Amino acid sequence: MNYKQIHFALVILQIFYFGKICGEVYNPYKILGLNRHATNQEIRRAYKQLAKEWHPDKNDHPEAESNFIQIKKAFELLSDSERRHIYDQHGITDEDSYLYKQRHDYSHYKRFSSDLLEELFGKQFYFDYDVSFYHKLTITTQYYEQTIISKSKFAPYIIIFYSDWCFRCNRLVGTFKKLTEIFEPLGIEFATVNVALEQQLLRRTGATDVPSLVLVLNGHCFVYRGSSYMPHNIIEFIRKKMPYNLTPKVQDDTIVGFLSGWIDNRIRGLVIEPRNQTRLRYLIAAYAFQQRVAFGFVNANSNYCKQILQRYQVHPHLDTLLLFNEDSERPIASISMSNIPTETLNNIILSNQYLTLPRLSSQDILEGLCPAEWNRPRKRLCIILVTENSKEHNFAREALRNIARRSEFKAERVRFAYIFKEKQIDFINALSRGSSDDKLLRIVILWRRDTSRVKYEWINDITLNKRFADNQSLDRVINQTKYQIDSTIQRLLKTSEALTYEAFIKNLLDEHAQDFINRWVSKIFYVFDYIMDNIEKEHILATISLLGTIVLMFAVGYAMVYLVKAEEESLKAKGKLSSNVSLKQSRYIPELKLHELRAEKYNGMVRLLKPGCRTIVLITDLRTRPKLIPPFHKAVWPYRRTKTLIFGHMLIEKGFSWYSELLRLSLCESKNLQINPRNCVGTVLALNGHRKYFCMYHAKHPESDRGAKGMESMARQLIEKQDDPETKIFFANGRTDESDDSEPRILLEENLLEGLSNWLDRLFEGTTHRYYINYWPEFFTK
Repeated sequence: MNYKQIHFALVILQIFYFGKICGEVYNPYKILGLNRHATNQEIRRAYKQLAKEWHPDKNDHPEAESNFIQIKKAFELLSDSERRHIYDQHGITDEDSYLYKQRHDYSHYKRFSSDLLEELFGKQFYFDYDVSFYHKLTITTQYYEQTIISKSKFAPYIIIFYSDWCFRCNRLVGTFKKLTEIFEPLGIEFATVNVALEQQLLRRTGATDVPSLVLVLNGHCFVYRGSSYMPHNIIEFIRKKMPYNLTPKVQDDTIVGFLSGWIDNRIRGLVIEPRNQTRLRYLIAAYAFQQRVAFGFVNANSNYCKQILQRYQVHPHLDTLLLFNEDSERPIASISMSNIPTETLNNIILSNQYLTLPRLSSQDILEGLCPAEWNRPRKRLCIILVTENSKEHNFAREALRNIARRSEFKAERVRFAYIFKEKQIDFINALSRGSSDDKLLRIVILWRRDTSRVKYEWINDITLNKRFADNQSLDRVINQTKYQIDSTIQRLLKTSEALTYEAFIKNLLDEHAQDFINRWVSKIFYVFDYIMDNIEKEHILATISLLGTIVLMFAVGYAMVYLVKAEEESLKAKGKLSSNVSLKQSRYIPELKLHELRAEKYNGMVRLLKPGCRTIVLITDLRTRPKLIPPFHKAVWPYRRTKTLIFGHMLIEKGFSWYSELLRLSLCESKNLQINPRNCVGTVLALNGHRKYFCMYHAKHPESDRGAKGMESMARQLIEKQDDPETKIFFANGRTDESDDSEPRILLEENLLEGLSNWLDRLFEGTTHRYYINYWPEFFTK
């Protein structure tokens, strides 16, 4: 290596080292202690923590000011989504970079202008190919699961699926930009997904190709199947997917029932418009606040709504919003404009979203009425009445409601509410100190220090029991109670005063949560909508064909059952079938099948038997076969369902040579045995083809004639002396002297199988004698 090469390598190393140092100095993620996948909330949280730590007024470190400036610059860069994206892509932190400069507008040349398209969509609609629009809104599957699903319960989300190599996606950039400009001011959120990176999310939402537009409502996905992305088509699509009866129509005859429905703990809102259906902006507002506000729609042009317009002095040609609490005579808030902005609409609803005396029916309501404020010097108190869900306690709730209306304290510092004891047992039991065991119709004052800890104090000197008020006027009871509450509140609002008791509480149960039936009904409606959105003409034809086939099968089956019943009735009428026996009861029962052992079946029944299988064969001749097969069939019938058994019979005329050879091999005789074929009739053999042994039954066989002791004696005699008398009696011509004192037993052909059932029991118990052979002899046919 020469001098120039060494010098060049040193220069490269210096440049690399300097670039590394610069990258470390100007790395905003490292300054805030975050990674590149940090969310906006994590960036904001890290900035607040570091700003408090390095603020020059709180930190005496000599580099506190410079560190604080670096922290602020890093936060400004990362909090701006466009600057952060450019830094991630190019590492640029300078705001004067050419990437931030506004590009030249070539639209004034009008080289491809179309007056009609410009009127509909604006200029540059078809010529905006800036795909950075997709990249700015791109999300991941994790963000969809953790953020969008939860937020979609209050705001609709539109997700656009795209691909960097999709020509139609690039051509529709201007269209989607126009949609965001139209719908984002209405409260609809937009996001994009790169299909090349998030294939799983594409399949999960039900979309099939790109570009695709998916609407997310309450965690459910609805795919837009239209070919045109015109704004009015998207508006109709969103309107159809909104929850059913979100803004029911209210007329003169239903206004009283609608406004008196505040017992469900929601205020009432009337949207009055001079048109037949609600605008999308009001539908979105009704969807966002559906847990706190029940909206109704009034058509100002309808003849059935004239009394409503006169009653509340509504202008018939303007859009009007009226909000009501428990008092249906006067609205607590109202606004009339030709087009109410979404921000104004939301602000009015947020400021008046609770009743005068709301019920603590969920944790969200508790957070809204009594927020945790441990870091605030000013207390926010909640006056809560403990009641039950019964008409007897309506008096107490109405009395506290009047006190809340006449309260001199601002709602920012004091809120009134009531709670059902039977619904929120854990919450009431946690406030156990400072009150008697019976907390009903008692008032407690709460101050939430944090999410789980409260300080409280009971007002035990007053009661709102109706029986106590029977002897006094209503105004006197209300005035006494109001005086006690006001004096206690004035004392506790002072900074030096503290509430007496402290407790740790759990979250309130959601009393408005859907029960099991409602959840299933909503799921059924969602599945129905999903099927209707995704079904096509081919699917309809296939479904109709399948349903038609099923209906035809049921029809044919019903016809066959009808014909069978008709035939049964006909046979009963002719007397051929007993009245108490039906065709179903007299159905055919398959009989036990007996195979004949002969040469062509010998291998399958004996030689090639699988391990554990046995063949039970009855030996007969032509004359005795009709007499012996029925009792044999009866004896083996209980074992017909045993899959390891094969039953058969053999004619001694066909298998005499095989049977003789089998006996010779089992007795180890070297010469041929003299066997009388007539004495072999009625013998039953249990052949184990795999283990090469057999068991034998015969009425005069020692094992069958004298039991187990005779069997042991026979086996011993066969081993010690081959030429024994019993063998000759059984196998020879049957004429020999009896060694026993008893007279010889005479057997008839009908009695040859009397002991077969007992022998079968011993066979399956394994107590019968086994005759082993070296090989199975050949079965020759005559």
